[in-house]
Amino acid sequence: MLIGVPREIKSEEYRVGLTPASVRELSAHGHEILVEHDAGAGINTADSVYQAAGARIAADAEEIFAAAEMIVKVKEPIELEWERIRPGQVVFTYFHFAASEPLTRAHMASGAVCIAYETVELPSRELPLLTPMSEVAGRMAVQEGAKYLEKLYGGRGILLGGVPGVPPARVVILGGGVVGVNAAKMAAGLGASVIILDVSLERLRYLSDVMPANVQLIFSDRHTLLKQIAKADLVIGAVLVHGAVAPKLIRREDLNTMRKGAVIVDVSIDQGGCVETMHPTTHENPTFIVEGVIHYGVANMPGGVPITSTLALTNATLPYVLQLANKGYRQALKESPALLKGLNIIGGKVTHRKVAEAFGLEHHAAESMID
Repeated sequence: MLIGVPREIKSEEYRVGLTPASVRELSAHGHEILVEHDAGAGINTADSVYQAAGARIAADAEEIFAAAEMIVKVKEPIELEWERIRPGQVVFTYFHFAASEPLTRAHMASGAVCIAYETVELPSRELPLLTPMSEVAGRMAVQEGAKYLEKLYGGRGILLGGVPGVPPARVVILGGGVVGVNAAKMAAGLGASVIILDVSLERLRYLSDVMPANVQLIFSDRHTLLKQIAKADLVIGAVLVHGAVAPKLIRREDLNTMRKGAVIVDVSIDQGGCVETMHPTTHENPTFIVEGVIHYGVANMPGGVPITSTLALTNATLPYVLQLANKGYRQALKESPALLKGLNIIGGKVTHRKVAEAFGLEHHAAESMID
């Protein structure tokens, strides 16, 4: 199979879909890899390194999209790329369709086979291709939140871990999944007072056995959430509903109850965000202020640490890329229930129920579309 790796062109996105190690592995299985010129620049990897691993270098993205049977990316294609996608072409990347109707309709119109990293799902309900970036984003959320709590950036002027004789910052995390756990580990390790809110008692019981003593586990409801964010210095939105838009847990009027100079980092922004006043931002302009509360909504947080992120991501995606390339997408999807759950759109039809529900579109069973 001819596999194309275009350079990511979303603002401040430095990751790349395949590393030279991935290229070498795919080449060993007889596949041809076409990598766009300077696609690896963001991870300090020259074209010559990709060539040494077995790739051919394409002059531009047009060549990649015109030739490749499968496109392997990191972020969803942006509008400039939509018209380049061909009918029947496999596009394997993060899509987060439920957060954008224009993106969804563009890919329906393209006739492409859209397989989303974020909805590939194991029988255990683990999301193996979302997990590594959730780990990175959860840890970065604390790192970024701690920075914007500094007075220089308009924050409260609070040191996350405090010092002897001075209390630490209070960090409230909405959601006890992969993002929330990694955020809690980082914040607790820095000495903050951490509260995780979650609606699953089973999850809270599990976390109570593995979290350090400075992490409190509290069942989440509207009353409790309001009480906790009113006392928070840093709030981290870590809510995930598989394949669906995130629920709005913090409303505009709730901001008036929060401390001025408090920070909200909404990691859920890829799925629409769990804060009503949040909108996507970029690494270049990451924050804005509403009612005295700093909002951080960078939609590609792991792109800020592209070497770590690319290695973590490709470690997870390569086995699935190999399945798709070795068997062809139809056979690979038939043989892998996990990969089949990643199929969101094929031939103009939506095969992920949550995406269809988000925009009132007809849902088609994925199994029926690959026979």
